Amino acid sequence: MDVFGDLFRGVRAHGSLFGSSTLTAPWALHFVDGAPLTLCTMLGGSGWIVPDEDAGAAPERLGPYETVVVRGPSTFTFVDELGTPAEPVACGRHCATVEQGGTRHRLGWSDAGGSGAPTLIVGAYPVRGEISRRLLDVLPVVLRVEAGGTGDAVVDHLAAELATDVPGQQVVLDRLLDWMMVCTLREWFDRPGGHPPAWWAAQRDSVVGRALQLLHAEPAAPWTVATLADRVGVSRATLAKRFTTLVGEPPLTYLTRWRMTLAADLLVEQPSSTVADVAAAVGYSDPFGFSAAFKRVRRVNPSEFRRSSAGPSGDGGRDAAASDDRRG
Repeated sequence: MDVFGDLFRGVRAHGSLFGSSTLTAPWALHFVDGAPLTLCTMLGGSGWIVPDEDAGAAPERLGPYETVVVRGPSTFTFVDELGTPAEPVACGRHCATVEQGGTRHRLGWSDAGGSGAPTLIVGAYPVRGEISRRLLDVLPVVLRVEAGGTGDAVVDHLAAELATDVPGQQVVLDRLLDWMMVCTLREWFDRPGGHPPAWWAAQRDSVVGRALQLLHAEPAAPWTVATLADRVGVSRATLAKRFTTLVGEPPLTYLTRWRMTLAADLLVEQPSSTVADVAAAVGYSDPFGFSAAFKRVRRVNPSEFRRSSAGPSGDGGRDAAASDDRRG
């Protein structure tokens, strides 16, 4: 697994709902869910995505095959023109909610007469866990990708699928939206003059990219710089210098932060596991050493993190928390 693939694994479309509305310009549709990530792709026509004022982001015009991604908790409005006199209509109440892990779809918003009807797909994505949150942290409130890239093929597939009514359509549309999100983020990271996160460019380096793949594939392995360099096929000094230059921190520092991210999700997702269980899963034989590392990176010990993040739990979670208090 590469870095981007790992960070994206908690971002999934699931359970799209479909409907249609025919509107006469002017219109203003306010998407109120404030999902962690919202994908907006135009199939035809045009409109404007206007983030709420407190988001500090400029409006973005959307034409055919263009895409905007909005990072929550900001909400936004889709309007026919900037300064439209239309009263905003709240969208979200009759859509799959973020908590349900749902996406939203609107088909057929059109102006008077139906000429050049704007057709917009809106997918609201939940983002689960600390792993995917690391992806959110490197994104702006609003990012825009123009037509003409790899996502165009996905839009064609979406349009074709929407024109049919066949078994399995739900699954196909969800996966197409995931594909569209991946294509959009790839193109945005690779845009000319952009400033992607250090790990994005480092993945393409023959030495550091391989080292990152190994650390993500085997995070619990007893890595040292020497063993990692041996697996990559370079000297220890070469790996240490090249990794630090491209990623911005030494290999084992990166590994520790990644292990603590994995551990944070395990603490919440596996409430019956003890701190010792989680420690072993991320490569620590000593739960006390793990707890010290976790607190150093996350600024809270594992048991406190679990209690503050998991919310109400069953008896198993309480038993694990009590055991955690005794063991680190």
